[in-house]
Parts: sequence; structure tokens; C-alpha cells
Amino acid sequence: MAHHNPWPDEGNTGHIWDEDIRELDNPPPLWWMLSFYAGFIMIVFYALYYPTIPLTDELGGSTKGVAGWTQINEYNDDFKVLNDWRDAKFADKEEKLASMSVAEIIKDEELKSYAVATSKVLFGDYCAACHGAGGAGNPNFPVLADDDWLWGGNINQIKASISNGRIGNMPARGMMGNLTDEEIDQVTDYVIALSEGKGGDASVAAGKAVYAKGMCLACHGPAGKPLAPAGAANLTDQVWRFSSDRAEIRNVIANGVNVKKNGQYVEGTRQAVMPAFKERLPDAEVNIKRLAVYVHALGGGQ
Repeated sequence: MAHHNPWPDEGNTGHIWDEDIRELDNPPPLWWMLSFYAGFIMIVFYALYYPTIPLTDELGGSTKGVAGWTQINEYNDDFKVLNDWRDAKFADKEEKLASMSVAEIIKDEELKSYAVATSKVLFGDYCAACHGAGGAGNPNFPVLADDDWLWGGNINQIKASISNGRIGNMPARGMMGNLTDEEIDQVTDYVIALSEGKGGDASVAAGKAVYAKGMCLACHGPAGKPLAPAGAANLTDQVWRFSSDRAEIRNVIANGVNVKKNGQYVEGTRQAVMPAFKERLPDAEVNIKRLAVYVHALGGGQ
């Protein structure tokens, strides 16, 4: 930096580098200064016009602004515009969904496709937490994309399950509650053998006798396959409601499902409850049909 100023009348600050590079002291252009001051005016305007200053709850939470504008109000207005557009565009399909039965809807390919397309968000919001994305099933919850159904997989049965919910019921230690620990071990081995197609093996003959003694066949059928869908699992496939682990299967046999004593679940019992959605879903009558068609179309609908 130079210590002399060869251009004393230029209006520089006296800071000079490399002999001729100077720092000038010119005032900003008028247009820039006007914009600068206008910015301060706009700050005051925005502070008065929009909600701006945070306050304590006792003082009202924040300044409201003379415009009364909030992001929530703007969102609601925009959402109403979107819904009005949707109502106008898809009114005919929505009317059909409301007036037709689920059995009729799945026979109409165009309407079925519309119901499936408009159910994805509903399924994600209300069903996927338990049944997984696409019905793949989360741990300890039923898979909806296969063809193994506890309560039936035709379209009307699916609709009834969604609407009214389902509560699993399996007594502890057999229907009579009289199985010993040894007998529980034996029938556990028999149930596993049934799933592997080995229910007739001599090695599980004792468990087969316990299966009859415990009245397991009353729900699961004489050969491990329920005669009608009424909440009982098919024991001849390898689809398990909770787990294929032997200890888990034994626990279910020993402690049952949804077994209560004095209004409380007993220790070890498995809880299997699906809530009723007829009181939970918005516009439930139509949306239950929509979801039933979607679940039916996931791959396992009968």
C-alpha cells in the first residue's frame, strides 16, 4: 500500500495498491439509496399487514396483521379449489361408487381402476401402518397380498372386515383349557408337521390325539384346514399369523389369542384386533367400498 496519494483531488480514500489501484469514496447511486430506504418502508408495511411479531400466549400468541392472512387459511382456500375441481371432474364416478355395491364395482373395469387409484392415499393413511405398503404385511400383522384369509377374501367379506373390524379369538390350552405342558409340546409338533404336509407321520401321532382332545379341530378342521372362514387359521399351509418360530407357535397354543381375565389380557396371550373403520374413515360409506376394492385387487382377493 502506498503512503502518498498522487491523486489527492480524485475523491479516493488514500488506500492505494500496486501504485495505481485506488479505493474510491463515491456515494452510492440515487436509485440504489432509494431502493435501500424503500426496503425499510416495506419492512414496516409487512410487519403491519401480515402476522409477524411472536408474543406470549397471554398476549395473544402473535400479532395478527391487518390483512388477517395465515398460511392455514391460504392452504384451506387452495384445497377447496382443488376439491371443487375434483368434484366436478369425477362427480360421475363418485356417484357410481356411492350407488353401486362392491360386487358391481369390481365388474366395471373403469370404475374398479378409479377406485384402486383413489385408494392408495387412504390405504397409506389408515392401513399401511399395520398391513405394510402394498399389503405386504408388517411383523405380527396379516399379509393382504396373498390368498390366505382368516375371515374370507371375497369382496363382501373384505368390506365387512374393514367396516366392522375383526377380533381374533383362540382359547388358551385348547378349547377345554385342559392341556398339560407335555400335551402342548406334542400338539405344537403336530401343528408344525401339518404345515409341512407331514401330519400323518407316526412321530406326531401323540400330537394328533391331543389335537382332537383339545378340540382344535372344532375351529381348524379335522385335518388342519377350516371348513369355513371364521377367523381360524389354515394350519396346512406355511402362512403364520404371528411367527413360524416353534416357541411362538407353542405360546399361542398355551396362552391363546385375546384371552382376558377380569377384563385384562392374561400374560402371554397374543393380541389380534382390527378396529372398525365405519366410524373412523371420512365419508366412510364410499371410502370403505373404495378400500375393499383396493385390498381385493392387491392379489389375494377371491
